[in-house]
Amino acid sequence: MPSASGPQSPDSARLYRAGWIHFTNVAPILDPLVLPPTVSAITGVPTQMNAALLEGRVDIANISVAEFIRHADQLSALPDFSVSVLGQVYSVNLFHTAPLPQLRRIALTAQSATSVALLEVLLREWGLTPELTRAEGTAQELLSQGYDGVLRIGDSALREWYEVVGPLGEDTSMTRLPHQGGGIHVTDLSEEWYRLTGQPFVFAVWAYRKDTPPPPELLQAMREARRQGLGELGLISQRHAQQLALPRRVVQHYLWNFRYHLEEPDRRGLARFAELLAPDHPPLEWGPGAGSR
Repeated sequence: MPSASGPQSPDSARLYRAGWIHFTNVAPILDPLVLPPTVSAITGVPTQMNAALLEGRVDIANISVAEFIRHADQLSALPDFSVSVLGQVYSVNLFHTAPLPQLRRIALTAQSATSVALLEVLLREWGLTPELTRAEGTAQELLSQGYDGVLRIGDSALREWYEVVGPLGEDTSMTRLPHQGGGIHVTDLSEEWYRLTGQPFVFAVWAYRKDTPPPPELLQAMREARRQGLGELGLISQRHAQQLALPRRVVQHYLWNFRYHLEEPDRRGLARFAELLAPDHPPLEWGPGAGSR
């Protein structure tokens, strides 16, 4: 996991440690973020940062919501930050070559606990019981190896979705994007959640260990970064479109879809997912938004 840290503060016994999952979907918050000198940061994929937070190697992280639900006895979450979507997300995709009721073997990524949990919840609600197996590779690689379904997440899933459905003409409506191409169908799990519940789906919250609440200067820096990032969405989209080798308007539409403030509809969607995922989960706790150290 690459790491970056600010200079040591002479008034601090140790730096407050953040663990960032820096996919494109959080670029409007993390790209402009300037860490206070009292805070250091490392980056990694969701499962890495989930483990780092639960093991005490970091104090705060934008972790998979499934892990927040399962470990709510240890964690609190910031009350005004989330990574949520109402409808299509484009980057949590089930690629498949057979209709959903006919799927027999699905390859699961090890990178995300929440996306796997969401798929398991949806399959249960649909009454489907395919074999689920951990396997890494692109969707097309794994489909060619005999899997008839492949779960992919994050920037890779967004690129692979475009490889299946693209290229898109300039006259293509960004609100009616295709879901299939070349014999491969792409089922967007966030869209299926909305069809099932009518609620947004919360993919991540910004959670911290209850014994190490975030310092006020970090919360202020994050809020300022979010405000700046949402105001510069076009510039951020252009930069990440170049990195992803995707059209800017596709990346900008992708980022427009996200909800970053954990509003009441997002909390209702999160509560519904918690009920379906773990009916006996500990109560979810939301911090006051700042703590003292």
